[in-house]
Amino acid sequence: MTFDALRPLAARAALFSALRQDQFVMAVDALGEHRWDADLNAGTITFTSVADPSRRIAATAHLIASVAPEARSVLWGWAHPMGAPDGIAVKLRDYGSQYGLPALAEGETPFPEGIADVDAWVIDAAHVVGGVAGELTGRAPYFAADAGAGTRVVFVLDGVLGPLTVADAVIALPRILASTELPDPRTSVWDLARLAAWNLQWTDDAFTGATVTDATGSATFRFDERARIAGIESSLVAA
Repeated sequence: MTFDALRPLAARAALFSALRQDQFVMAVDALGEHRWDADLNAGTITFTSVADPSRRIAATAHLIASVAPEARSVLWGWAHPMGAPDGIAVKLRDYGSQYGLPALAEGETPFPEGIADVDAWVIDAAHVVGGVAGELTGRAPYFAADAGAGTRVVFVLDGVLGPLTVADAVIALPRILASTELPDPRTSVWDLARLAAWNLQWTDDAFTGATVTDATGSATFRFDERARIAGIESSLVAA
């Protein structure tokens, strides 16, 4: 079983991942031109403004995997020389062992055969790794760092963002839904509520709608006959 067996897990978390990545990109972009520095011994990554080095974002960084075109494999964080054998990447290994997914359970997973554009595949695979990490650990955002020679190293970051609220999501969703492919939108909404720790209630036994709620308000997702998101109605608490 190859790496591509993991794509359904990332797809399930696609909406949650897209919202968290959007928040992360906005936070880092607010620094303007910036650089990033990693201290793997300390387990940190810092994003620093070039124009004003006093402006920075420091994050706890958890190594999830490296995606290396030279080795043509994904090396998981718990088996990586620079990773933590008891770090959060172990949750991916344990899930793979429990549900019979060798692509997660084994320390190194080979690339699929017949990749036409390896560089493009590596970038895409790094995002899949980040999505899988979000699905199985509940943590986001992730950062897919360019490690040179075409290799991407994927970290999950803590300490960058506050909790994802319903109000946050309602503001961002029109933009996110216009640019994010959701293979199963209804499941993605359910998973978004689970990962964001919101309450979710289906509007009827046919699952034609779902209402999510937290302290900032509520939003009702309406689904069409093909289970696509047809509309969102919200009621937010005044700040």
